[in-house]
Amino acid sequence: MRRLHHFLCAVAVCSFCAGSPAPAQTPLPQGEGRDLVAVACTQCHALTPIVSQRNGPAGWRHYVYNMVLRGAQLRASEAETVITYLSANFGPGLQSDGHVTLPNGPGKELIETRCTSCHDLERVAAVKRKKQDWPAIVANMMDRGAAASGDEASVIAAYLAANFGAD
Repeated sequence: MRRLHHFLCAVAVCSFCAGSPAPAQTPLPQGEGRDLVAVACTQCHALTPIVSQRNGPAGWRHYVYNMVLRGAQLRASEAETVITYLSANFGPGLQSDGHVTLPNGPGKELIETRCTSCHDLERVAAVKRKKQDWPAIVANMMDRGAAASGDEASVIAAYLAANFGAD
């Protein structure tokens, strides 16, 4: 599987370098790092998965370095430029300007103080997941650097499941 992925990336790079017409891409905002994202990321996939995410610097750092491990051609300094660009243009809180009030209950304050360091409250409130999925989602956020203890993560997951969990 890993060899197939590397082979497909190599084919994409060769196609890119040979001047093949590129598929239609989502336009990227201007800024330092734009060209790096446009070249390094599209060698293996479209921009859609990138521009649809809303990560903070820690989340983008995790994502970018994961891609470097998978073969993205970026030096460390370029990776930091890409992380800064993605955080500025596709970071949390950039989707909404509305005001959201969370339901009362154990965990509300943790959501307001921990989750909002990377996400706006509308994103937290708008996401409907199965109740049993919330612990894994919170664990993923912890792996990405969310500032919460294990006990706090459990309270957060329970709050999200109770208030934003679908059966």
